[in-house]
Amino acid sequence: MVSSNHYSIESLFHCLSPPSLYSQKFSNMALNEQQKQRRETLEKLRSMGIDPYPAEEYPISGSSNELKKQFEADKEAKIEVSFAGRIMVRRIMGKASFVSLQDESGRIQAYFNRDEICPGEDKSMYNEVFKRYLDIGDIIGVKGHMFATQTGEISIHVTSFDILCKSLNPLPMPKEVDGKVYDAFTDPEARYRMRYVDLIVNPSVRDTFVKRTKIINTMRRFMEDQNWLEVETPILQSIPGGAAARPFITHHNALDIPLYLRIANELYLKRLIVGGFEGVFEFARDFRNEGMDRTHNPEFTVMELYVAYKDYHWMMDTTETMLRTICNAVLGSHKVVVGENEIDFGKPFRRLPIFDAIKEYTGHDLNGKSEDEVRAIAKELNVEVDDSMGLGKLIDEIFGEKCEPNLVQPTFIMDYPVEMSPLTKKHRENPNLTERFELIINTKEIANCYSELNDPIDQRERFEEQAKLLERGDDEAMFIDQDFLRALEYGMPPTSGIGIGIDRLVMLLTNNDSIQEVLFFPQMRPEKVEQPDSNDKFEAIGVPTEWIEHLKESGFITVARLQAEESAGKLSQQLNGYRKKNKLDIPALSPQLVESWLAS
Repeated sequence: MVSSNHYSIESLFHCLSPPSLYSQKFSNMALNEQQKQRRETLEKLRSMGIDPYPAEEYPISGSSNELKKQFEADKEAKIEVSFAGRIMVRRIMGKASFVSLQDESGRIQAYFNRDEICPGEDKSMYNEVFKRYLDIGDIIGVKGHMFATQTGEISIHVTSFDILCKSLNPLPMPKEVDGKVYDAFTDPEARYRMRYVDLIVNPSVRDTFVKRTKIINTMRRFMEDQNWLEVETPILQSIPGGAAARPFITHHNALDIPLYLRIANELYLKRLIVGGFEGVFEFARDFRNEGMDRTHNPEFTVMELYVAYKDYHWMMDTTETMLRTICNAVLGSHKVVVGENEIDFGKPFRRLPIFDAIKEYTGHDLNGKSEDEVRAIAKELNVEVDDSMGLGKLIDEIFGEKCEPNLVQPTFIMDYPVEMSPLTKKHRENPNLTERFELIINTKEIANCYSELNDPIDQRERFEEQAKLLERGDDEAMFIDQDFLRALEYGMPPTSGIGIGIDRLVMLLTNNDSIQEVLFFPQMRPEKVEQPDSNDKFEAIGVPTEWIEHLKESGFITVARLQAEESAGKLSQQLNGYRKKNKLDIPALSPQLVESWLAS
């Protein structure tokens, strides 16, 4: 059970490291007590001739998991080991102590004995360095042998150790009391901004990113086994094509031309199909200058695949097989629990035409309806629309708001109208529709597929319709790509193409409902840098002049932060403790005086 008491970004600014979290111009701000103490320790280590940041290699015998398995295989052998990890727990007990060391694979306990660490007269390596100068968060290397404690815990009996990196900022370590966890590092903003801290103190986060890599690797192997070629295409593009989205714009100084970060890699991959490759794929970083929410980040990862002589029916079968393979490889099952739902990749995916889906969930049949009629229906359904939206966009808005939230099990939504799919081949039986599907799982789009349009004349007409939408103010309509049209005129074989959203697939298979949870470094709003108040503001609430700088050194850089404290008695004790520890020649503070500051 996790309590509501947790680290927020504001509290971390206060207790972690203002110089590293604030902008460079605040690098000279006062450090808090723990930061000061760690920097003093740093100098003491150096004065003893110990380099707290050594350059030489530190060979290790294996990971914590590997060492445990090795010991389990032969408990009688005295296995000498060398290991490195970050200190996460310290239990000092006089001449003997225990430390929990964490590496990438987990934690292992290390046992320190003073007389074995320091067999001679000089005990400073244990009494000074180990007991006084090491902190939680420091990275050390240990040498010794494996053994099991009386409680059966596999541990390293340390005979020597080295400091590999001195940590200057305290970690936000949770505390467990009576089964309740306090001070857990759970504040989303703090976790996303400082993913490095998040990965250290929240092991489950690391598991998410390990699974992400396994998902991508399994998908890559699946396609390589079909002899399809992985390729790379441009990120900087002169025309942002391949999708209906608002691009990021930049400028190339040497050529003096505008360039766009790609919104999709589709048109370049289809150029390669024209060039004679019959199966190509790319794991691409795409960029869209649109909104940010729990399922959208401005840059994201997509896998696009194009295979010649195939259609969208074949791609449905292939996609089912691929996702089933990935699910089994990563989770060991064809089922995954997502929130309150169990998603079953083992069953055949439902195949549902989009007009049938809209009729099923709204009662309206949009097939054959005009733009004005569909706009009126959207308004009747309380779907927000505007005059810049064409027929395709209107249908998309209705489907997204009224149908997608009902689609939990894997469902291929297929046969989209021509107006929604400017790059898709017309349906073989109904020229008003296209051979396209979107895969919806757990109410979110995971993949988008076409039987690709290879008629250059039809493609030009579709682009021209998109250009009219641009003129009407739709900034997500497509540009005309003349070079792509020229490529089609040389002839592209019948082709099926699909784009799979990697981030959303990872969200699904790791049971995360936010895209920020599956990106190491999601895009964030700029940090708000809190500037210190002038001394006049502190004096105005009654703070004695001689105490102002010491308040700021204690982390109270603004009056607002000071007045956010709830207990005058607790605050006066804290500040008087600071005064005593630093031997300040200034008057002590009474609870009554501090109370007057908070009440001002």
